[in-house]
Amino acid sequence: MQETFLSEFQKRGYFNQCTDQSALSELMLKSKIKAYIGFDCTAPSLHVGSLMQIMCLRLLQKYGHQPIVLLGGGTTLIGDPSGKEETRKILDKREIDKNIKSIENVFKIFLKSKNPKTKPVFVNNYSWLSKLNYINFLREIGKHFTINKMLTFDSVKLRLEREQSLSYMEFNYMMLQAYDFYELNKRHKCILQIGGSDQWGNIVNGTDLIKRKDKKLAYGLTTPLITLSSGAKMGKTEKGAIWLNKKMLSPYDYWQFWRNTGDKDVINFLKLFTDLEIEKIDNLKNKQDINELKILLANETTTMLHGSKSAKDSESTAKKTFKDRSIGKDLPTIKIKKNQINNGINILDLVLLTKLGNSKGEVRRMIKNNGLKINNETISDENKIFYEDSFNQNNGMKVSHGKKQHVIVKII
Repeated sequence: MQETFLSEFQKRGYFNQCTDQSALSELMLKSKIKAYIGFDCTAPSLHVGSLMQIMCLRLLQKYGHQPIVLLGGGTTLIGDPSGKEETRKILDKREIDKNIKSIENVFKIFLKSKNPKTKPVFVNNYSWLSKLNYINFLREIGKHFTINKMLTFDSVKLRLEREQSLSYMEFNYMMLQAYDFYELNKRHKCILQIGGSDQWGNIVNGTDLIKRKDKKLAYGLTTPLITLSSGAKMGKTEKGAIWLNKKMLSPYDYWQFWRNTGDKDVINFLKLFTDLEIEKIDNLKNKQDINELKILLANETTTMLHGSKSAKDSESTAKKTFKDRSIGKDLPTIKIKKNQINNGINILDLVLLTKLGNSKGEVRRMIKNNGLKINNETISDENKIFYEDSFNQNNGMKVSHGKKQHVIVKII
């Protein structure tokens, strides 16, 4: 049987719901389509929580379809209430525009742009939302929405059930997202919107709006919410978000995130976040050591974002750090000036510089629990002072918390 976008979409575990799967499948067999995914621009980078959506766009290109990347310069001014317990922080337009430029660079790594028929189309919904006349919008678009139906969608219902405030501004968000789909259909002949499962209501609103206004068929497709086997949310760690931007997260830290994947998640993540053939992944799961699979996952994902050299260097650094107990060159590095340690530096202040601990109290607890090491030696004295001769011949010192968190402190 011929492999198609939708069949591989399902095999990889991307599929959650579709407005009309059989009709969409038939259409995509006959012709190449344009599909879009929208992204908020609340930060200078997307994080791993958005990676599955990016992989969906990558899969579209593989089968000759054209992805549209909608960067929400307009909707980010309001904020999507989906999955949120409170109103998002409101950003100004200048900050959002700066974020958009930075986020575009992430997509240029993951998506190919040589083929004009499949290269990504970047759009900013500010270009049409900023020109809306409120009275006209209510007359032409608002009349197609009922409060009864809007109250049934999870993004609204859950907030109201928890008695958490939902501003009128946020309540309008689903109409604006539906209008985005309508505009993309009109301007770019886009007939498919893909989004996370929490976007289902917004997506259905868009397909309905296109049908009501222009008597055209459009489709919606959602992906499942990805959580770790531990129950934690994908992309969040003790150290913060796993950013898809080298300036915000080093290749080594990115590699380590994937290397630390739970045993139960490895095969699933190989399917979701790499280009490895599914048959190969299925064959590997019974033949390879689980740690080898984790290294494979880390190498494949890091190569995709940062390149093969960064992946190999990260693996080498990890080996030196964990097996050889030496200092790997790709570990996160904090630089301090020589005059900062002329009179010595206390262990508490040293660890705070590395950001392995957020307070002196937290560092004291690390020491009490024997979880803090300097150059692989456990620290038991919270009053210990380090001087220049405590650093190695390259002016470096490895500070470790537990088995997985390591930072080099280097004198410059």
